[in-house]
Amino acid sequence: MALDDEAERKPLAPRLRRLGPGLITGAADDDPSGIATYSQAGAQFGLNMLWTVVLTYPLMVAVQSISARIGRVTGHGLSTNLGKILPRWLVTALVGLLFFANTINIGADLAAMGAAGRLVTGANQHLLTIAFALITVLLQVFVPYHRYVSLLKWLTLALFAYVAVVFSVKIDWGQVAIHTIFPRLPDQGWIVVVVAVFGTTISPYLFFWQSSEEVEEEEAKGAAPLIAAPEAAAEELDRIRWDTFIGMGVSNLIAFFIILTTAVTLNTHGITDIQTSEQAALALRPIAGQMAFLLFALGVVGTGLLGVPVLAGSVGYAIGELRGWTCGLERKPREAPAFYAVIVGAVVLGLVVDYSGLDPIKALFWSAVVNGVTAVPIMAAMMLVASRRQEMGPFVATRAQVVFGWLATLVMAVAAVGMFLTL
Repeated sequence: MALDDEAERKPLAPRLRRLGPGLITGAADDDPSGIATYSQAGAQFGLNMLWTVVLTYPLMVAVQSISARIGRVTGHGLSTNLGKILPRWLVTALVGLLFFANTINIGADLAAMGAAGRLVTGANQHLLTIAFALITVLLQVFVPYHRYVSLLKWLTLALFAYVAVVFSVKIDWGQVAIHTIFPRLPDQGWIVVVVAVFGTTISPYLFFWQSSEEVEEEEAKGAAPLIAAPEAAAEELDRIRWDTFIGMGVSNLIAFFIILTTAVTLNTHGITDIQTSEQAALALRPIAGQMAFLLFALGVVGTGLLGVPVLAGSVGYAIGELRGWTCGLERKPREAPAFYAVIVGAVVLGLVVDYSGLDPIKALFWSAVVNGVTAVPIMAAMMLVASRRQEMGPFVATRAQVVFGWLATLVMAVAAVGMFLTL
C-alpha cells in the first residue's frame, strides 16, 4: 500500500539515485547496540523472534515517512514542531530521555567497535575506541553535510556483511517460515526482549534525525519548504516515500538476518546468552567458521561508523532546535558552536560511560527499553502534528500513514505496558 497518494509512477533507477535520509536512517538503526539486541533475541529464543522485525517494517515505514514529511513540509525539525503542540517542559523531558539513551548507545557502540577492531587486527581496544570516537567527531564537525552524506551512504554497504554470513551456514528455510508466522514463545521473559527489539528498531533518535536531515537536504539545495513551494510536493513526497520504503526495508532485512544467523548457529548449539556483538562474533567462529566471524566483526565497525554520527547528530538537532540555536551539519563550527558542542559532548560522555565502571550491557539493554517507552508520547505527538493543517497545510499525513502511524504508536504502548506488568 502506497503511503503517498500524490506521487506519479516513475522509473526505479532515478529514485534509487536520490536515496538519502531514509536510507541512512534505516541503516543507522542497525548499529552495534542494535546488533547486540538482535543477537540476544536470536540466541535466546531462536527463530521465534523473527516475527518482530516483520511486524515492525510497515510500522517503521509509516513513522519514519511521517517524520520526514514533517521536516520537508514545514522546514523545521521535530523538536520545533513538537513544541507547537506540547508543553515545553514535556518536550524538554523527552529530549532529556533521548540524550540519556543516546549517550549510553554511543558509549556501547564505540566500545563494540573497539572490541571488534581488536578481534580483527589485534590492536589495543581502548586506543581503537578513542580513535573511532575521534573519527566520527572530526567528520561531523569539519566535513560539510553534502560531502559527509555521501560517505554515510557508502557505509550502508557494511550491513550486507550480515546477509553474507547466512550463506556460510545451513538453514532450513521451511522452519524459518513456520516460526516466523507461528512463533513458539515461552511463558515468560520474552516480552522484555520484544520491547527491547521494538525500542532499538523504532527509536526516537531516528525520528529526530530523519526529520532534520530533510531540512538539511532542503537547505543544501536552496529549496523552500513544501508549505511555501507546493509545486515541488509531488516529486519530493514521492522521493521521501521511496527513500523510506527502501531504507526501512534494508534496516529490517538486516535485523532479520542477524536474528536468523544467531538463531541457527548460537541457539542451535545451546549458546543462549549473548550480551554483546563481540560475543556474537566470537561465538560464531567455531560454529560457522572464520569467514562468518570476520564478516560479523567487520560489520560491527562499519555500522558503528554509520550509527554513532546519527546518534550524536540527532541529539544535537533535538537540543539545538528546542533551544533555538543555529543548527546543521552543513554549517561551519563557528556558525553553530552550541550545536556542535552537543555532538562532541554526547560522544565524550559516551566514552566516559565506557570507563565509568557501569555495567554497559545492562545500561544498553535498558536504554533500548527507555527508547521503547519514550517513543510512545513522541509518536503520538508526531501523529498530531502530521494531521494539523495549521502546520502541514494541504500536505497532512495520508490515510495509510495515519492508520499505520497510530497502529505503530498503539503497538509500542501495548508492548511497554506488557513489559511493566511482567517485571
